[in-house]
Amino acid sequence: MAAGLQDISICNYYSASVANMSWWWAGAIGASKKKLDDDFTSTAGKHPSVGLVIGATGIVGMSLVDILPLPDTPGGPWKVYAVSRRPRVPWIPSPSDGLAVETILCDLSDPADALSKLSPLTDVTHIFYAAWANRESEIENIAANTSMLRNVLNAVLPSAPDLQHVCLQTGRKHYLGGFDSFGKVKPHDPPFHEDLPRLPVPNFYYTQEDALFDSLRSRDGAVTWSVHRPTTIFGFAPISMMNIIGTLCVYAAICKHEGQPLRWPGNRITWEGFSDASDADLIAEQQIWAAIDPYAKNEAFNCNNGDVFKWKHLWTTLAEQFELEAVGYSAEEESFKLAVTMKGKEELWDKIVQEKQLAPTRLGEVANWWFVDAALNFDEHLDTMNKSKEHGFLGFRNTRRSFVSWIHKMKSYKIVP
Repeated sequence: MAAGLQDISICNYYSASVANMSWWWAGAIGASKKKLDDDFTSTAGKHPSVGLVIGATGIVGMSLVDILPLPDTPGGPWKVYAVSRRPRVPWIPSPSDGLAVETILCDLSDPADALSKLSPLTDVTHIFYAAWANRESEIENIAANTSMLRNVLNAVLPSAPDLQHVCLQTGRKHYLGGFDSFGKVKPHDPPFHEDLPRLPVPNFYYTQEDALFDSLRSRDGAVTWSVHRPTTIFGFAPISMMNIIGTLCVYAAICKHEGQPLRWPGNRITWEGFSDASDADLIAEQQIWAAIDPYAKNEAFNCNNGDVFKWKHLWTTLAEQFELEAVGYSAEEESFKLAVTMKGKEELWDKIVQEKQLAPTRLGEVANWWFVDAALNFDEHLDTMNKSKEHGFLGFRNTRRSFVSWIHKMKSYKIVP
């Protein structure tokens, strides 16, 4: 009898795995378009899973809010609380409109506001933490980002008896150190894997992990966790501090307006070497998998698309999308920084927005020059997805197709012409 029950359990798990594989495969070949085109309606009845998405207007938070409520999302039907400091801009409709999504505006840096807004959410079963605050130094980053996470956990843990899992999103700086440490500490030898020890430098990713582990002790193992470490994220958020595709699209639009070629602003290593990227929808899919799969509990996972690319190839693709001449790396003495070259372009961007009838944005909202300068002037760094695959997550993306699809989304919502 016991053997028979075990066989049934194995068959059920296999069936669920096959269903999830179909879901990942659909994402790999065009689920982003399906989510934009199809008119989904709410699933009636009880929601067995209730997701609290922290950072809902960020680059991964938007993907989570758009994917979780869909009828075919594993673990569902899902009800979603979308938490952010600012509202989603009104000129970006959500594919989840009409589904079980409730928006909550909350200043996570204020413990009183976090407590008053989040403690009433007693039905939360899963937390997806994808928020980030940028400060001048890593010490300030540690204080700000760790306290924000603690404020969320302090509000939700005592009040949500059915809470099952917390997903914490960090990133590759776990292996490189914070921005303050670049060039001052030797990073690990790539490809990076999840079992590498922490670097001996201040890093808010480390303190966030410690805060998470410390807070969950109060639930005595009843609430599990997962940590997700993407690399450079390809995705869409109209206003985001870490949107490399958005900033590159704005740069290309300015070059087009000025009649200039698309000049490469990075170094030779990034131009010629191998890079990897993380599609925002893929990151969301990995977090959803970790939230519901028993083999993903209490583990850290890298998250990239599963392939490699060279920026010199994507640079040609970017130029083609904006009908520009691509100018690649030539010599270090000809290198430049976007933060310098694009300084003072605010009025020019206002003119482009008006002439092309674009969405009403300011340059500082849609372009983050220093971030792109940093991303395109690295040494060659790659990580491995072996652990994630060995635990059962088989999602992937074709990075070039991902790159083009997010450019098209920037254009379709008229962020750029």
